[in-house]
Amino acid sequence: MHAIQRTTSHGCKHGRHIFINQRGSSSTMSERASSRLPALLLLLMFLLFASSLETPDRPPIRPLVPTLVPHRPTPLLRSRFSAHPHLDLTTHCNSSCFHRAGRLPGHQAADNLAFETLYWDGSRTLTTVDVEEEGAGLVDSSPSRRIGRRRLRRQIYGADGRFSIQGDNFLLDYPFSAAVRISTGCTGVLVSRWHVLTAAHCLHDGKDYVKGARKLRVGFLIPPSVNATAAEHSSGKKPMVRWVRVRRTRVPKGWIQGPQDLSMDFDYALLELRWPHRRAFMRLAVAPSPDGLAGRRIHFSGFDSDRPGELVYRFCPVEEESSDLIYQHCDARPGASGSGVYGRVWDNSLERWERKVIGIFSGHQWLEVDGENRDYNVAVRITPLKFAQICYWLHGNHLDCSQD
Repeated sequence: MHAIQRTTSHGCKHGRHIFINQRGSSSTMSERASSRLPALLLLLMFLLFASSLETPDRPPIRPLVPTLVPHRPTPLLRSRFSAHPHLDLTTHCNSSCFHRAGRLPGHQAADNLAFETLYWDGSRTLTTVDVEEEGAGLVDSSPSRRIGRRRLRRQIYGADGRFSIQGDNFLLDYPFSAAVRISTGCTGVLVSRWHVLTAAHCLHDGKDYVKGARKLRVGFLIPPSVNATAAEHSSGKKPMVRWVRVRRTRVPKGWIQGPQDLSMDFDYALLELRWPHRRAFMRLAVAPSPDGLAGRRIHFSGFDSDRPGELVYRFCPVEEESSDLIYQHCDARPGASGSGVYGRVWDNSLERWERKVIGIFSGHQWLEVDGENRDYNVAVRITPLKFAQICYWLHGNHLDCSQD
């Protein structure tokens, strides 16, 4: 059974893409090439990764993480759950938006990091916060760079660089096993035994929760070979899904009723499961500059809508960055929103490169710079402030939150 399969794109003269799945073809030559392709791709990926995993000359400087001090939650009216889910999030940004300074006044940072909690019974609360150690976290240390002059197609850029993950040894293996489905049609990533990180727009449109958030669930892939007979194992069935209900959901106030150019900056949410899971989860880290990532590459796995029932993996270099967003050309389709974007980050304590979630895949954004529109797929960066907020959601207190 092939572990990874890739889809290539042909016939895109006028922007149309015809996808040919390489696991099957009417041509004998294509079949032979397809049988060798997964092993060659795995070898290529290994060589790329190995070449980038050198010990850095100087240990990277870890950003200081501020402290969030929450106030007593305030009860809110129950949600109407009237919003319709939009899996394909698109925003627009001009040069002033892209080059916006990373420094925020203390009151504005605290207002954006206040958060709303939605409970399983439909009740809601709003928690305001204070931000301490202002100098440690209100300035994002990665300045934006000038965008190169490129015009590329949105979502799929040239040949499709995505890989479908198949086979029990891969679907249940880390880091692929940390990817989960969200019942509203998105993807999430396991970040603790109880918690899933995803995109806020999968649950909330900025004004109200989507209809599916009333009974939100998280889906864990179960390979078809588990508890299957030999006949069922050879039938090529797609993985099954085991669904678990969500106990409560947290969304930052920076997303709720935020202006359009600010909303994508806070497009993330944390789900708490009713029951803990037993799978390996991914640790969080403050997103470094691209030079702080092995090979300057990011990775993520999601459930793209054009490949139903399949887990799809991709990786690509970071193209640009702003204080809150990561701009890249990783191929993606609707359904991948909410995927945990990770990179290999140097861990000083372990003295090795470790996979850590540094962002959440959001969607794509049109950038208007020097009168020219350019399209990028975008992930929300985990900044020191966002790290402090998400860490508080995970642990329930700010004492356990640091870069480690």
